[in-house]
Amino acid sequence: MRKQYLILGLLLASLQFAQAQFSLSGEFRPRSEYFGNGGNFTGGSFPAQTAMDSDEGFLRTSVRAALNAKYKAETYTVYLGFQEVFAFGDRPQIATNGNGNFRVQEAWADLKLGENSSLKVGRQPLSYDDQRILGGLGWAQQARTHDAAVYQLKKNTFTLLVGGALNTAVDEIYNTANLFSYRDMVFVRANNKGEKFNISFLGMVNTFQNGGDNNPATPPTTDRKASLITAGVHMDYKAGDFSLTSNLFLQEGERVGGTDVKGAYLASLGAAYKFNDANSLGLTVERISGRNSESAAFFPLYGTNHAFNGLIDRFYVGNHANAGGLNDFQLTYKTKVAGVGVTLAGHYFTEQSDVDGLAGNDLGSEIDLVLAKKFKEFKIVGGYSHFFEPSAIADMPGVKSTQNWAWLMLVINPKLL
Repeated sequence: MRKQYLILGLLLASLQFAQAQFSLSGEFRPRSEYFGNGGNFTGGSFPAQTAMDSDEGFLRTSVRAALNAKYKAETYTVYLGFQEVFAFGDRPQIATNGNGNFRVQEAWADLKLGENSSLKVGRQPLSYDDQRILGGLGWAQQARTHDAAVYQLKKNTFTLLVGGALNTAVDEIYNTANLFSYRDMVFVRANNKGEKFNISFLGMVNTFQNGGDNNPATPPTTDRKASLITAGVHMDYKAGDFSLTSNLFLQEGERVGGTDVKGAYLASLGAAYKFNDANSLGLTVERISGRNSESAAFFPLYGTNHAFNGLIDRFYVGNHANAGGLNDFQLTYKTKVAGVGVTLAGHYFTEQSDVDGLAGNDLGSEIDLVLAKKFKEFKIVGGYSHFFEPSAIADMPGVKSTQNWAWLMLVINPKLL
């Protein structure tokens, strides 16, 4: 009997060990969105993203369904993530095929090279600091990943990352002229995180293939390229209940199409004060340079842009080519009511650069409300945003003076093993 107990104990211990090395998790995240005035997808021709009188509200539901497997050995970790993104009604009920949106979202191996260093290779999210320049874009159902290799050296409070990616096509020259599809990328990130002060430096070079010619009739070549350099710092400081956050990034080089970028910049400064565990108040000012006679506007590239400049995504998501740049003045209040997290933010937008004599031109204002409630095994998040057009636009014939958007999302992350 004692022997049987011993064998049973060993089996249980082995199972526990195996479970500690291997994990299987999932995600089910449906989100319904109502675009009250036609949203920011059906806006008129000028100004871009402005709702017209002919635009009607519509409701759309999309879903992220994912399955993620992770195995951790002594000298390496392997991760595989599969996901499908679909909209309600995008596939006929008796269709023999899917919608084509099932894909390998992540597939990487993290190799332990030494006590303080590692190399992570494969399809992976690149998400750092406040995700202003490189972010996972978790809000979007498809999210964002890169096919890259990243070397990490970490010692005490200091972390150094050196990464790179080379995008290729199968049996042909890479021939995509798009800011979101680089030919190759290299970056360096150095971070030192103390108890009160956190500072990161990020330097990145993106090369875009076929940047001088996007004509499909022209045979692709490898000598037409545009390279864009983005470099800057992110800083956080916290002293008791008071905190500061700042970004400063510069861009030089060329955009896709051979568009010059000289001295384009993004600068922001945010301050927040926490009154107690439930209430805090924050003020943020961000300035994004626009077009001038020598340079195109600053472009935030691969950040989680939805988290900035208003949740309705009027700028740099729905309208990332905003040539006049942007000044964003934001006031945010956070509290808890009956266990529900409440975030209320107000934005006032103006144009940054002197495009056709419109420097400082009023671009409108926005109010964002987000409610979040955590339950035992799932979370419900929802919100409402209202955008007010500036008078110069609202007074135009055939234009709606406001836009509104409401959304509700269920988040379930089951731990299957």
